[in-house]
Amino acid sequence: MLKIAVMGEYDSIYGFATLGLDTYPVSTREEAKETLRRLADGNYGIIYMTEALAAELTEELARYSERITPAIIQIPGVHGNTGAGIQGVKDSVEKAVGSDILFGGEA
Repeated sequence: MLKIAVMGEYDSIYGFATLGLDTYPVSTREEAKETLRRLADGNYGIIYMTEALAAELTEELARYSERITPAIIQIPGVHGNTGAGIQGVKDSVEKAVGSDILFGGEA
């Protein structure tokens, strides 16, 4: 059975442990890259990552964009929502269904 992980700044992710999710606080870009690689190659089907951290790992995230698992989903951190997570989900849906579900336009 695949597991769910949450990566990001400690203050943004510590509450997810109470839901039974595996949390991985990271403080440097290099630590984040190594953690992401380990999780992606491990037994994780979903990796939630704070938007701020994802912004630092764009090249690394591109390596996993065409893979079925893990699904890497951006979430807001304690410093607020940048909209990147919502845009990522919207882009994925458009790619899957071939249409913008909010406006009914063609992709």
